Amino acid sequence: MSNEPIHVVGGGLAGSEAAWQIAEAGIPVILHEMRPVRGTEAHKTDGLAELVCSNSFRSDDATANAVGVIHAEMRLAGSLIMATADKHQVPAGGALAVDREGFSAAVTQALGEHPRVTIERGEIDGLPPEDWGTTIVATGPLTAPSLAESIRKATGEDALAFFDAIAPIVHFDSIDMDKAWFQSRYDKVGPGGTGKDYVNCPLDRETYERFVAALVEGDRAEFKSWEGTPYFDGCLPIEVMAERGPETLRHGPMKPMGLTNAHDPEVKPYAVVQLRQDNALGTLYNMVGFQTKLKYGAQAEIFRMIPGLQNAEFARLGGLHRNTYLNSPVLLDGFLRLKARPHVRFAGQITGCEGYVESAAVGLMAGRFTAAERRGEAIPAPPQTTAMGALLAHITGGHLAHQEEGGKRSFQPMNVNFGLFAPLEPGAIQKPEGQKRFRGKEKAIAKKNALSRRALADFAAWLAGAETRQAAE
Repeated sequence: MSNEPIHVVGGGLAGSEAAWQIAEAGIPVILHEMRPVRGTEAHKTDGLAELVCSNSFRSDDATANAVGVIHAEMRLAGSLIMATADKHQVPAGGALAVDREGFSAAVTQALGEHPRVTIERGEIDGLPPEDWGTTIVATGPLTAPSLAESIRKATGEDALAFFDAIAPIVHFDSIDMDKAWFQSRYDKVGPGGTGKDYVNCPLDRETYERFVAALVEGDRAEFKSWEGTPYFDGCLPIEVMAERGPETLRHGPMKPMGLTNAHDPEVKPYAVVQLRQDNALGTLYNMVGFQTKLKYGAQAEIFRMIPGLQNAEFARLGGLHRNTYLNSPVLLDGFLRLKARPHVRFAGQITGCEGYVESAAVGLMAGRFTAAERRGEAIPAPPQTTAMGALLAHITGGHLAHQEEGGKRSFQPMNVNFGLFAPLEPGAIQKPEGQKRFRGKEKAIAKKNALSRRALADFAAWLAGAETRQAAE
């Protein structure tokens, strides 16, 4: 096995995870990160694995949620990202959220201290040269224009792009807790939580309608060079959701279900704004689902219409940046290699996955594929019964069956979800003992439980097979 280092370009979640997996496999790595030599529209620090949007890794339920399943698979595979998230979690109901600064600092330290990892700062302005050997490009949704252009020239396919918006962060001590209260939806207790992990701000019908009208009419930042770029539905700006109808927000990020106003339990709120703890100290809270492209002045004015936030002080206002991703089903093979230049692999959000854990999971797979390739092993992809395998299949070919009118193929970013998993075998869902039929939501829950159990069993078997092959080599 060659002792030449493997190069990883990009020190975000995917690049950091890929570098860790390769180094842990006994192979030297050079991790290239352009910050602070060159910044981006969204990053604020030069730390590795900086979280630029939310601080949430979403659901940690590995029994009935696809995101929780991918968390569990990553933990089984020795993920640096998940191990660090677990150590730096903050209360967030049923979700896994982290102290973003502590998380990034710990990832940076772990990679910086690893004996087989070298971190080099500076921009890589084109596709890696062939004399670098196998290289992973994990430059994320904020890929530098020069690198994006070199990818386009090498592939003949234009990169696709969508808007991604950032939610504001509020100083906790500026929230009026005489109007707001602590509660998780349905009092659900999550990892490190108490069932009272969110700050809730209630709106009556009149206040809600005035708020929605203000969102629709608010001044917005203009990005003329990005016109025509579609939004990703999982991260729509709050004002764009408001434009889709007056009740849209009440059935989305401002839904009141599962919440009781502690100050007035007899009156059900018409809508509720939730804020989630953003740092370990509990001094900062993130406005859940309030990503926006409103101008800063409009944001402060409109968001202070929310009861409890009338005196809000913002540690960070919302913003908007452009995300770039590949037409991966056309450009990449089943192991994330660029078909036009097989020595180059891609990982993370640039491949068309969406979300922190999905990005890191694709980095994990790219790192393991690359390490196995260096060792001369023929490692298979995780089966599509697993969360990672399902996500990989979507990125590298699962979407090709869908076509838009006129025959144009459509590929959009995707969060991991049970709809990507291989179907269950007949008889896999069993009725509760003593019942002739399922009641209410029992069948849907039983299906999720069965998909989750199968995924974790199959992923453990995939890992065991990889370890057996490595030992044989």
